[in-house]
Amino acid sequence: MAFRPLSRLHIASRIAAGTLGGYAFTWGFMAASIALLFAAGMPFHDAESLSTMIGFLLFLGLFCWSFAAGSLARVWAVLAGGGAAMTGVAWLVQRALV
Repeated sequence: MAFRPLSRLHIASRIAAGTLGGYAFTWGFMAASIALLFAAGMPFHDAESLSTMIGFLLFLGLFCWSFAAGSLARVWAVLAGGGAAMTGVAWLVQRALV
């Protein structure tokens, strides 16, 4: 496989996917996990602390993965789509709890 130099737009899109997409995915994960853990009976602040600790590691892994993955479109689809899906799950669970 020959070396192909990357354009500046491609690199900027990887950086944006790592930061913005990783943030959206992590936020969705944390919102969903807090809601689900609270619904399962865990005290709210314990669920929040556990989700925050896992979310920090998740964001770091997603940021690194956004640069290692082969397809930029797949990175955006997983991060933005997954973040939106988990945010929707959190919204539904929170509505069911209220």
